[in-house]
Amino acid sequence: MKDREIRSLISKEERRAKGVVNLIASENIASEDVRAAFASEFGNKYAEGYPGRRYYGGNTMIDELERLAQRRALSLFGLSPKSWSVNVQPYSGSPANLAALLALVPLGGKIMGMRLDHGGHLTHGHAVSATGKLWTQVPYGVSKDTERIDFDELEWIAEREKPAVVIAGFTAYSRIVDWKRFRKVADKAGALLLVDMSHISGLVAGGVHPSPFRYADVVTTTTHKTLRGPRGAMVFSRIDARKLHERINRAIFPGLQGGPHMHTIAGIAVVLREASTPAFRRYARQVVANARALSEELARRGWRVVSGGTENHMFLLDTWMGGLGIGGKEASDRLERAGIIVNMNTIPFDTRKPTDPSGIRLGTPYETTRGKREKDMREIAERIDRALRKKPC
Repeated sequence: MKDREIRSLISKEERRAKGVVNLIASENIASEDVRAAFASEFGNKYAEGYPGRRYYGGNTMIDELERLAQRRALSLFGLSPKSWSVNVQPYSGSPANLAALLALVPLGGKIMGMRLDHGGHLTHGHAVSATGKLWTQVPYGVSKDTERIDFDELEWIAEREKPAVVIAGFTAYSRIVDWKRFRKVADKAGALLLVDMSHISGLVAGGVHPSPFRYADVVTTTTHKTLRGPRGAMVFSRIDARKLHERINRAIFPGLQGGPHMHTIAGIAVVLREASTPAFRRYARQVVANARALSEELARRGWRVVSGGTENHMFLLDTWMGGLGIGGKEASDRLERAGIIVNMNTIPFDTRKPTDPSGIRLGTPYETTRGKREKDMREIAERIDRALRKKPC
């Protein structure tokens, strides 16, 4: 690279990343093949529109690439092209969710999403998000006793409020999701069921988390996190008389964006193939096993794990009430000084402000990609414990 400043920053970031333990639940390491596709000639082509219906010439290979990515996406999740459609053009998860809601809900209508401070996502109707400004959020959360979703309460709220869409999706929830119960909730409310599986799509592909496709009307996902691809997104929708897929396609283009990032779609196509292999299924199993080992060892050392444990790739650690009275920001800073990267995070029923909440979020996809196993997680738990308690090494 001739640009020495950028080359220097890349080298510094490579050294930083290699020198730390990364427990950010939403980060991962894309393969060399994914990165090669991402840096390919496909980044030079403008391709507004969809396969066979472009606004620019010279898109023969572009059409072939996008159709390949779509076929691989449907195949990975066991979906028939007669029953499901997939759009691989969204730039990221937030615009994918925005597009899905624009397609499904009239402006000003009600959408039911988990509270941000209980583990939901900004784009599920939170007030500071565009989704909270364009629609009215009907919030739901977890039980104070169990810190798990209370489906009886969820069903009661949905029947009372009659949202147009029920969103089943989370950014900080560590338990297996009961998609069937969500389908029941949506049906009783006369609502569509939108599943945002961004965090767990790799676990679904790897067979270690139940698939939502049997019950959902629409499924959104990012393509990094546990799926281990480039930073893009996909929207799956049922093909039926409601024309959901046509509405979503129009919402994405021309509704929200112009030309798709075809180099990203090339990387997505690569990772979809990678995720269909036995090696990836072994990886997904290890991600979950590592998260369980890390959470159990921290609990053994006296730290409170929200909901008592994890069944997926992440969990929340209460560093305030269930720890030593350490705010989440201070906990994150202490760990970073010790070479461990996490993010501060609110916990259910948090009494502290979001800029310095009561907990941290820990995840294992990144370090599992590096080859870490349960023994390593127990050693990392010891390092975390020492750093937070300021014990000497």
